[in-house]
Amino acid sequence: MRARFFEAADAERWDDFCARSYCATFLHTRRFLSYHGERFVDRSLILEDQGDWVGLLPVAQRQGEPSIVGSHPGITFGGFVHKGKLRGGEMMDAFREVAALLQTAGYSILHYKALPYIYQLVPAQDDLYALFRCGANLWRRDLSSCVDLAHRLPPNPRRRRALKAADKASVTVTVGQGRRVRELWRVVEDNLERRHELAPTHSFDEICLLAERFPNNIRFMVALAADEVVAGVVLFLMPRVAHAQYIGSSDRVREVHALDRLLESVIVQAAEEGRRFFDFGNSNENQGRYLNPGLIRFKNEFGSGGVTYDFFELDLRRCLNAIE
Repeated sequence: MRARFFEAADAERWDDFCARSYCATFLHTRRFLSYHGERFVDRSLILEDQGDWVGLLPVAQRQGEPSIVGSHPGITFGGFVHKGKLRGGEMMDAFREVAALLQTAGYSILHYKALPYIYQLVPAQDDLYALFRCGANLWRRDLSSCVDLAHRLPPNPRRRRALKAADKASVTVTVGQGRRVRELWRVVEDNLERRHELAPTHSFDEICLLAERFPNNIRFMVALAADEVVAGVVLFLMPRVAHAQYIGSSDRVREVHALDRLLESVIVQAAEEGRRFFDFGNSNENQGRYLNPGLIRFKNEFGSGGVTYDFFELDLRRCLNAIE
């Protein structure tokens, strides 16, 4: 087994490999990663065994820190992509080859965002064991709220009352198209600015570009009251998971409880489409060290439980010494 850096000519084969992997999402594809353009220094890796591709690792050089490379900052989670060839000892071999190549290229640290188990089509946490064996440190952990659609916890009575109020106010939920997408995005931007003094990770043009590239994976859903968008959610759809990438609501939402009707509708829709999980995303700030109590309580009242998003820091020299 040997590791080498990704080249532009590998893009089509990379995406084909992702499509056949049981631990990849559309976020891992070059079609998704390439929308960032030259914003990041891509240092993605390919693992080969006698000419056969056995694994991929989407990574980029950390901005402002030329000695650090990490899971691509343009995606929520990273990790090794493979089709079953990197299990047990082979995964430790993969880390060794990656560490050797990166160290030769002048890097000293690898930041690794593990893929949460809910996104795997079959169990594939061999990387977590290999990280332990390599002496990696868990430097960040976010807590996401996830609904197990096959075994959903009972929604809180407060949420059930809100749904009745939304129905009484004639709130409707529909797929956002055309001008509704622009209206939804204004709600998302205003919501993030008002509550967190933040802006969306993606611009409006970027999210529209991605939706054009991935029409089966990105969906805009809006809640309407008197023909006005009062709440919206941008869903990233994977085979087993519907992930709420953005959730936004206007000042009017509490009057008509539109967010409750919207979220309940997309949760039910995810189950009807055969997905196993609905992932609200994390409720953290300050690199996972602050948990917003009101936000996670709201999400949990829909019948969700906790799933961690784990971030590891791996000293490349230590890794090579640990698994020689």
